[in-house]
Amino acid sequence: MQWDSVCNLLDFSRDIYSVSRLNREACAVLEGGFPLLWVEGELSNLAQPASGHIYFSLKDPAAQVRCAMFRSKRLLLGFKPANHQQVLVRARVGLYEGRGEFQLIVEHMEPAGEGALRLQFERLKQRLAVEGLFDESHKRPLPSIPRQVGLITSPTGAAVRDLLTVLGRRFPALPVLIYPAQVQGESAARELVAALDLANGRAECDVLILARGGGSLEDLQAFNDEALARAICRSAIPVVTGIGHEIDLSIADLAADRRGATPSAAAELVSPSAQHMAQRVGACGQRLEAALTRELAARRQGFAAAERHLRLLHPRDRLRRRQRDVEALQRRLATAVERRLAEARRRLDPLTLRVRGASPQGELARRHLIVGALGRRLDEAVDRILDARGERLARAVQGLEARSPLATLTRGFAILRRVPTGRVITDAGRLVPGDRVDARLARGRLILEVVEVVGED
Repeated sequence: MQWDSVCNLLDFSRDIYSVSRLNREACAVLEGGFPLLWVEGELSNLAQPASGHIYFSLKDPAAQVRCAMFRSKRLLLGFKPANHQQVLVRARVGLYEGRGEFQLIVEHMEPAGEGALRLQFERLKQRLAVEGLFDESHKRPLPSIPRQVGLITSPTGAAVRDLLTVLGRRFPALPVLIYPAQVQGESAARELVAALDLANGRAECDVLILARGGGSLEDLQAFNDEALARAICRSAIPVVTGIGHEIDLSIADLAADRRGATPSAAAELVSPSAQHMAQRVGACGQRLEAALTRELAARRQGFAAAERHLRLLHPRDRLRRRQRDVEALQRRLATAVERRLAEARRRLDPLTLRVRGASPQGELARRHLIVGALGRRLDEAVDRILDARGERLARAVQGLEARSPLATLTRGFAILRRVPTGRVITDAGRLVPGDRVDARLARGRLILEVVEVVGED
């Protein structure tokens, strides 16, 4: 036994793992052994640190698993996750090597079950609202007394019985036409759209009720269909919805012209009450009778006044008076025209004489003479000014030439400037041997170097 123990101690062929190596290889096995998979569960222990990542547990009644979703993937979420929410995730299986914890790296997350339907409902609601499908300005008024009501619903459901009961109780004389359609299932939305289009094509009703009984969000999914909402908006006939219970709100309710909280409430919206109608008819009859009585009394009074007026004013006498008035107006008109013509002649004769005496030809000739004389005077003044300015310019040029240093240079003088400052040199004592001097002559320049400085004697 001692020899075996010594051999075991000297057995260098054993492969001993470090914890880091073990976790690293276990992580590789997990990541390579599982594909990208879908997992459903309930959110718990949700943490959202400042880094932007989110960490949480995904659990069911029997187990739970830690999960991480990094910031780049979290920014793509279309909803805000919360604890106790049922979700569906697409994730990679992995191992957090630092603590040796089994975890899921989540690539995508969405609500599961009814939560997904609710999210889908909210997204469609927001998109259609932006397009303006729910605007109140597009809602059409309901007819006060419809000629015929169309019911778009299942012919065997409880909703159609409620609708017929309410309509029959409130207004038994109102005709009702049923457009059958499925209200639940995969084909329900298509059948509802087809029934709406059929009702508009046949134009037999002036108001439509779109209805079904209560149910879960999944049961009412056919009424959250985009095609159905657009069919309601393009309907030429007003549409009233009565879908589910009062707390149920669908896309069809938002697109409809009016919403009833239940099918029975929708039936009450479109049908007038027979009792109320009888009261309105009675009140209208009383108002009509009173209006007719007042109108007959007024007409009798007007007729009596007209009869008295006709007796006083016979048409022959009125014609004679009108004829005399016309003749008098004609005479007044002729007199007024003659008077206006005579006055115009009296005013015209003096003006004619004044125009003839005030011919512009003599004035034009005089003006021509004045303009000619002014032109000659202007020419003479310009010549004098030019001569005087020329003499002044010549004297100024002579004075400038006499004072110009350039004239002095022509007599053998030069202007000396220090190089490189360019200052004029007037004192030889300011120079030292080796300084350079720029000498300006009458023609050209010389660059000189001082060899010796001689002061004044």
